[in-house]
Amino acid sequence: MLKRYLIILIIITFSLSASAQVKKQESSLKREVTLYNPYKPSLPDSKKRSFLPEISDTSKIRPDFHYDVRTTPFLPEYTISPIKAAALLPDPLPKLYKSYVNLGVGNYLTPLAEISITNERSKNGSIGFYAKHFSTNAKMDLENMKKVFAGYMDNDASLFGKRFFRKNILEGSLDFTQKVRHAYGYNPQIFDYDPSNKDIRIPYNNFGVKTGLSSINLDSAAFSYKYNVSFDYFTAENNMYQRKISVDGIMAKSFKGFYIGSGISYDYYKIPDFLLAAPKYIFSVSPFVKKSSELWNFKLGLQVLLDRNMSTTAKVHVYPDIDFDFSLVPTYINFFAGLSGKLDKNEPLKIITENPFVIGDGSLFKVPNTSHDLIISSGFKGNTGIGGNYILSASYSLISDMLFFSNILSGTENGNYFLPLTDDVELFNIHGEMNGPVTDKLSFNTSANYFKYTLSNFAYAWNKPDWDSKLGLKYNLRDKIIAGVEISVQGKRKEIVNGDRAVLFDVPGAVIFDMPAHFNLNLNAEYRFSKILSFWTKLDNISNKRYFEWSYYPTHGFLFMLGFTYSL
Repeated sequence: MLKRYLIILIIITFSLSASAQVKKQESSLKREVTLYNPYKPSLPDSKKRSFLPEISDTSKIRPDFHYDVRTTPFLPEYTISPIKAAALLPDPLPKLYKSYVNLGVGNYLTPLAEISITNERSKNGSIGFYAKHFSTNAKMDLENMKKVFAGYMDNDASLFGKRFFRKNILEGSLDFTQKVRHAYGYNPQIFDYDPSNKDIRIPYNNFGVKTGLSSINLDSAAFSYKYNVSFDYFTAENNMYQRKISVDGIMAKSFKGFYIGSGISYDYYKIPDFLLAAPKYIFSVSPFVKKSSELWNFKLGLQVLLDRNMSTTAKVHVYPDIDFDFSLVPTYINFFAGLSGKLDKNEPLKIITENPFVIGDGSLFKVPNTSHDLIISSGFKGNTGIGGNYILSASYSLISDMLFFSNILSGTENGNYFLPLTDDVELFNIHGEMNGPVTDKLSFNTSANYFKYTLSNFAYAWNKPDWDSKLGLKYNLRDKIIAGVEISVQGKRKEIVNGDRAVLFDVPGAVIFDMPAHFNLNLNAEYRFSKILSFWTKLDNISNKRYFEWSYYPTHGFLFMLGFTYSL
């Protein structure tokens, strides 16, 4: 109790003493404070720091597995069923129609009729018949504006067949060709006559029969052969004729990596005795050897030929037959070179195809054959890379008895005819051609030639242009609509009249004509209504430009034809 009072007394004493000191200080300190701005309390920015706890687990757990695999064989139940043998079936073949008929008509009273009849597919053989007629009844305006009949007619017929054996094919044919022309061209400044169609009619007929036997080899290395025998009988006006018997064949076989073979032929000609006493013949043998690989191939051969024509003894010709082909860039660039020769048989049917207005005194049967003594050629060929092909080549030829024609003006008979002439020629030729698609529906083909003639006797190569070119476009819309256009250009030519006047007639001088370059545009179109019926049209020489194929012989102008084709 006494302690409590003592503590209270001490506390009161200290409190009084402190209060007295404060009052004493307040009385002795006096301060003045002047405020210029109002007081604005503010707190300074502070960054709060946060510390996240980091936990690192030092304990590691490693799983440890123990397992056992106990296999038990599975034995399923099964049954055996036979499997049918696989059958290799060929792609379905398109249907073949046994025959078709093509009929058409055009201006100048121009009818066209064509028929073809064959059997269906057969393992035993084939047989068929083909015939065609084409003619025109046009009249032509000469330089004196006089109309002359310039109609012509072509007839062809053939009966043919094949018989298939196990190792051979036997084939044969019966053929007939008829050509009728009219010698309508003449110089109106010299002659002024009005001949009948019969007076200027020039008929030609050729009957032929042919048979052949050839081998069927599944192995290309096996012995192969082909033999032919034929007979032709050609007739012209004034009881002129020629009989021809021909035998030819070729045999070949692979031997130690080489392909070795030889060809042989014999042609025998019989003409009227008043034209030539001794018969004509041509005999030749042509052995060869070939070798090829993926990048190159070559051929070494020669032809030994005997030609008896308008002479008492036969001429001997030896022609090389060497070819080499090397692939610089496979498929795209192939280089080729050749050294060869050949004999062009100037037979009547070949000559009238080029010029049907040969004088009817037998000159047609007495034309010497044209010998290409040496042909050197080289060039490049291959794929264009756009789905087409190309070829670019150059050649140099030494030619004996090259065939030309000279117009003759006799004044003793109706009509204006030509006389065959021959001369030795050096010919340099540059040739190029290309084809391919432009789009999926449009394709093109083009070709061009340049010729350089050097003759021994004549000043010019009569009726031979210095150059020619051709461009064709074809449009195919789903094999439903097919249309085409062809543009052809032929360079300048020289033609001669009375070039060999001393032979037949005493005419005072030859005349040389300059034939200008000729441009020609042709169109054709076909609409296939169905698989068996189609309609077509053809337009030739659309420019209707006057053109002389031979001196004094103007060609037909614009020709329009319309027709249809029907398959049976």
